[in-house]
Amino acid sequence: MRIDYDEIEKTIASLTAGEDDAIALMATVACELHHADDRFDWTGFYRVVGPELLKIGPYQGGHGCLVIPFSRGVCGAAARTGEVQLVTDVDAFEGHIACASSTRSEVVLPVWDKTGALIGVLDIDSNQPDAFDETDAARLSGILHKVFAS
Repeated sequence: MRIDYDEIEKTIASLTAGEDDAIALMATVACELHHADDRFDWTGFYRVVGPELLKIGPYQGGHGCLVIPFSRGVCGAAARTGEVQLVTDVDAFEGHIACASSTRSEVVLPVWDKTGALIGVLDIDSNQPDAFDETDAARLSGILHKVFAS
């Protein structure tokens, strides 16, 4: 099953309408996205909890790394640069942190709040190589903007 972005946008908008608690929003988004696409092996958030530091937040899937500094890995790169990280082969990404040995590719997107502050990153891992593309990155960024920054 492949994600229907139009449908998932409507579902997430309906479920999150009027909610402003970031953790509740993250939990809902992670759950809905994770169950919408067979490529999504691990779907979750890492929250900014201090200077240059991410901690695991709501997620779906197996265990994740508990703490990730901005200076390490794909999630750290997304937080540090503020740019989407689209990684077709995690073994080719210098400094990749192997939280799960099954991960082959991932997309990580920065999450901004209404004030423009970075509050975390959305990390989606796949056990398939080259699982994500620019369409995924753009559509997921749009969902995040609507939920957290609008």
